[in-house]
Amino acid sequence: MPTATDVYQAIADPTRRTILDLLAEGDRSAGTLAESFRMSRPAVSQHLKVLREAGLVSEQRSGRQRIYHLEPDGLAEVARWLSYYQRFWHARFAALGEYLDAQETDE
Repeated sequence: MPTATDVYQAIADPTRRTILDLLAEGDRSAGTLAESFRMSRPAVSQHLKVLREAGLVSEQRSGRQRIYHLEPDGLAEVARWLSYYQRFWHARFAALGEYLDAQETDE
């Protein structure tokens, strides 16, 4: 079972985040994913391995191809962690709104 740390390490890399974004649009083969990057296919495969081990993607073999699928439940720990900080964002946005409203009345 992957740990939360594995997930954070997996999403720390921008290439892996892009792979997750692509898979959020639909399942894709490793070859199709590799076409989106300026790196070798084996390098993309290594990124996919990290994502798979973190529980963020799954693979299914279809003949000689491997089709990758996003496993959004793997991001649940990250969502829980971020939800704690959302309360700070809401307070800041509210303060910004009040500031902007005050600027409009001053003009």
